[in-house]
Amino acid sequence: MRAFQWHNPFGLPLHERAQNLFSYPTMAAHKIFNDPVYGFVTIPRGILMDLVEHPWFQRLRRIRQLGMTDFVYPGALHTRFQHALGALHLMQSTIEVLRSKDVAISDEEAEAVQIAILLHDIGHGPFSHVLEHTLLPYHHEELSQAIMQALNSEFNGRLDLALSIFANTYSKPFLHQLVSGQLDMDRMDYLNRDSFFTGVHEGVIGYDRIVKMLHVVDGKLVVEEKGVYSIEKFLIARRLMYWQVYLHKTVLAAEQMLILALGRLARMHREGLRQAISPTLKSILDFPSDRSLPVHSILSEYTRLDDIDILHELKELRNADDFLLQFMANSLLDRRLFKVYLDRQAPSEELLATAHELTRQRFESLTKDWAQLVITGQEESKAYLEGDDEILILKKSGKLVPYSDETDSPIRERITKKYFLIYPRG
Repeated sequence: MRAFQWHNPFGLPLHERAQNLFSYPTMAAHKIFNDPVYGFVTIPRGILMDLVEHPWFQRLRRIRQLGMTDFVYPGALHTRFQHALGALHLMQSTIEVLRSKDVAISDEEAEAVQIAILLHDIGHGPFSHVLEHTLLPYHHEELSQAIMQALNSEFNGRLDLALSIFANTYSKPFLHQLVSGQLDMDRMDYLNRDSFFTGVHEGVIGYDRIVKMLHVVDGKLVVEEKGVYSIEKFLIARRLMYWQVYLHKTVLAAEQMLILALGRLARMHREGLRQAISPTLKSILDFPSDRSLPVHSILSEYTRLDDIDILHELKELRNADDFLLQFMANSLLDRRLFKVYLDRQAPSEELLATAHELTRQRFESLTKDWAQLVITGQEESKAYLEGDDEILILKKSGKLVPYSDETDSPIRERITKKYFLIYPRG
């Protein structure tokens, strides 16, 4: 079993390298980023800025927020790095609003909840959600928590409280809700940001009004009654973005094609039939695929993996001996995407038979695995979850009611399931 360690030629914690290489006589108390969505985003120097400068966080510059979505919306090239800074900005605004309403948030808690939202996506792999469970059997939230724990060791326990908030074990549950809930800063930023970069205006939400309507009662995050319609708009926007952007049929085809290509490469690599070409990807595929290793033991290699490794591998696979790998690599790099059926009704037996027959006729002489090119499955989306994690509405009378009791919008009840059939065009 590999020990969890990394090579440090400087003999210093990673976050201290830049500070020791470059010395400035005076330094501003804050670092300012010019964000296209919110304008100026301010990060205080100290632990937050040290985390932003850490190589593991800088890796998020090389992870696209929306995976393959630029095949449909060419502007969707923004990164997890940008999203994390945007979510941090919204968290800062929310802390200020809650404190103005006499919600008790200490400086230590404010710093910790900012750390938690800053690092909430640090475990994402290449192309964000696309390759989750394709290369490794760990969910990105497991990896995020493991990376935070490793950073906590490096920063001598400075992330203890942030980890407690992230895991929802802290005594003030509203802090966790701000990081991970039905109205968290993560969702609020990605709807704003993804709408901005895709140009899909249906995703625009009144984030500033929602933030101003937030309050805390009995330790739980609530929304003041006059913010109900802003919440409804938020939920509708999220639903529309799912089917118009995140699960757009062409995006879905590209993602499934990448999963097919990398999944096949991973199987061949682990069976000794072919070696990955990218050294970083090779080190990842050398790990077992059955969770027999604890997640902490893979972090040294995992935190080097990003979109560039996958693109490099695809470029090299253009000349692969295996036909399917070569075909998929060329199809993805040259945007020759598969045909897609996506509907509420499962594809008919006739349509399935037609897809298989057309694929067989074209590819049977080229590969015995031609049937893998016919991909089926389903996607599901629910805009709002009722139950223990509901959004609570604070009435003017002081009474708390679940959002599902306060609105007659059908959005709260709607579960949308769609079936897909993806196969090569003729």
